[in-house]
Amino acid sequence: MADTSQAVTSRPAGPKLAILAGGGTLPARIASAVCGQGREVFIVAFDGHTDPETVAGLPHIWSRFGAAGTILRRLHDEGVGEVVLAGPVKRPSFTELMPDWRTARFLARVGTRALGDDGLLRAVVREVEEDGFRVVGLHDLLKDLLTVAGPVGRFAPDAEAERDIARAVAVARTMGTLDVGQGAVVQQGIVLAVEAIEGTDAMLERCAGLARPGPGGVLVKVKKPKQDRRIDLPAMGVTTVERAAAAGLRGIAVEAGGSLLIDRPGVAEAADRLGLFVVGIEIPP
Repeated sequence: MADTSQAVTSRPAGPKLAILAGGGTLPARIASAVCGQGREVFIVAFDGHTDPETVAGLPHIWSRFGAAGTILRRLHDEGVGEVVLAGPVKRPSFTELMPDWRTARFLARVGTRALGDDGLLRAVVREVEEDGFRVVGLHDLLKDLLTVAGPVGRFAPDAEAERDIARAVAVARTMGTLDVGQGAVVQQGIVLAVEAIEGTDAMLERCAGLARPGPGGVLVKVKKPKQDRRIDLPAMGVTTVERAAAAGLRGIAVEAGGSLLIDRPGVAEAADRLGLFVVGIEIPP
């Protein structure tokens, strides 16, 4: 009898994904998850920012921030359909950009409208999408990254800490409206620090010398009120917990559904070991 069966052709789980990779382990986690789903990935690594281990064994290109034209052409050549931004980067100065013609045109068009991080990133997303790519969020690729409401670990904030959290939320959201930062530290109702271009780690280092006697302060991280959820959501992981403890804080609150919790089991273990609370909080619109 003739074999009438037909071979089943496997279909890719989705379009080829380009990861614009910043620092830290997040780009590698995204790449591993996407490859595990049967999708192809292509890494755009940035000099001085991306960990070389991120691109090990994966198709990639090393580039500088100012080579937008080269990057976009390469993404087209690679058959990329979707793009994700993953991992922190230090914002480059115009001098460091050394723009090619595409980047120079972009900067000329954007001008001073994108002085803040959020404005700049939204402009970058528009540029990428106008070139025919679809920009996706980290939470679209790793669903378990989004923070959920409630405590992470054994500890929870008491009434005084709840008041400090509420104060820090108000401060952080006000600063976010101005596209300045995503975090604030409050102790006993006093604002010890707000996050700006230096980032969370540097802000926590400042707090170490500003702490008042008595119960320690709290770190709050929330997304900016008009922030595009696909880009630059506030994130925290084990290092954040360790730095908060070193700064004398007693807890961390992050926006549920509007922030990324990297390595939840590790965060819970570190928080319990160091005696800090970590909690996801719901922020009204």
